[in-house]
Amino acid sequence: MEDGGRSTQWRFAAPNPTLAAAGERSIQKALLQVHACLDERGPRPVIPLSHGDPSSAPSFRTAPEAEEALVAAVRSGEYNGYPTPATGLPARRAVAEYLSRDLPYMISHDDIFLTCGGSQAIETVMSVFGQAGVNILLPMPGYPKHEAHAVFHRMEVRHYNLLPERGWEVDLEAVEALADGNTVAIVITNPNNPCGSVYTYEHLAKIADIASKLGILVIADEVYGHLVYGTTPFVPMGVFGETVPVITLGAISKRWAVPGWRLGWIATCDPKGILRKTKVVDSLRSFVSIISGPATFIQGAIPHIIKNTNDEFYNNIVKLLKETAEICYDAVNEIKCITCPHKPEGSFFMMVRHI
Repeated sequence: MEDGGRSTQWRFAAPNPTLAAAGERSIQKALLQVHACLDERGPRPVIPLSHGDPSSAPSFRTAPEAEEALVAAVRSGEYNGYPTPATGLPARRAVAEYLSRDLPYMISHDDIFLTCGGSQAIETVMSVFGQAGVNILLPMPGYPKHEAHAVFHRMEVRHYNLLPERGWEVDLEAVEALADGNTVAIVITNPNNPCGSVYTYEHLAKIADIASKLGILVIADEVYGHLVYGTTPFVPMGVFGETVPVITLGAISKRWAVPGWRLGWIATCDPKGILRKTKVVDSLRSFVSIISGPATFIQGAIPHIIKNTNDEFYNNIVKLLKETAEICYDAVNEIKCITCPHKPEGSFFMMVRHI
């Protein structure tokens, strides 16, 4: 390039190929292409079927107790500064107590790492394990951000199938066949996005047994935890922490219908201390120390959000999800060219296929 008689050779033109590959796995790129084809001024309303944001519908407004807790935290003037261990401790303790309700053992605040939403929880875990030469087992169909972050951190992605004829259960035989000495983890999503399935206790126990046999940990994305409306109750993967080390990813975004508040967590469900012995906990702590976590005021509010939210709010959300799932399922089965192989039982999604 000529510049005032000089020829400059710019050294920053080449794109990062790893980032480009990761971007191809993100659903956001496809969504932007679809939206570019839409006429927002047209006579028909645009219905977003591609994102798990319940707050876009007035019927999914969050609990009054959650709003009051957030307002109180802001008005207190105590949470205007940077987050500190002192401000984060009550939040981590509250999340630990919340998760421990469903476990056969107690986890402590030291087992909790707060993140800026569930997406940052995914990014953090993939950063900890990501290095050239290792591979990770991801479900197909699956949540695109799992794969995007795995690819960005140079992990080889190996897909195992979810079986529609078995309610989208994990193909356990395929998992054993895919794993080798370089496999570090298997990711499961329960309740499932995008299939709408909920795994039984028995199936989760089998996943834990296989992971233990293979010597790999389980990363359980449970951001839709408790949002179940079928016959199968929600069982957290951490129940099987005595069998295999489990890293649980969660957030308040779905159950409280506030994805914009950006409060998520990573929980190490590992009563035998394997993740500490292998320095995984140290690595999580190191990564969290170099990123920006959730806003201070949401950390200040979360203990009150968890403590004060009325069960009626949770029940109403689940009831509404059940009603809307029934509507979608019945409508899809009236369309001749597609079918839903398994009626959704949890999360905000259902999976259809062409026939």
